[in-house]
Amino acid sequence: MTSYPADTLGEYQDDDGTMPANVASLSEAVVGHRIVSVEKGANVRQQLDPDEYYWHGNTGTVITLDNGVRVGLIGTGDCCAYTELEAFLLHADQIDHIITGVATTDGYTKWHIFADMGDVLELTVGWSCGNPFYYGYGFEIVVSDPQ
Repeated sequence: MTSYPADTLGEYQDDDGTMPANVASLSEAVVGHRIVSVEKGANVRQQLDPDEYYWHGNTGTVITLDNGVRVGLIGTGDCCAYTELEAFLLHADQIDHIITGVATTDGYTKWHIFADMGDVLELTVGWSCGNPFYYGYGFEIVVSDPQ
């Protein structure tokens, strides 16, 4: 089983628990499933929840799982605080494996969605809490279940 040591923040990074909460939310949504596809695009919020108005931008990435559930990671920004998914790398040779966990390294800038055989999906995340902790940051994680 793949495991990662607990992530730590650098000397000039501050977090009020937002980043670990994001990792836990993503983990709750994807563990026990397989990834079918990953897509980055605009209007993600409206695609996943058309009845919800979102005023602060909605560019993001959608992970579609084997049960039809779509998990959106929508970047946020508020003055000098932000969170954005800069890049992702899907390991196509691993997508037949069931996800067993989500972990981060490098101060929450590398996210690993992994199975027993290794990383299925790697995410490169840029983030800053800005002026701690006056402004909002962290992903908006939206789960859309077709059921």
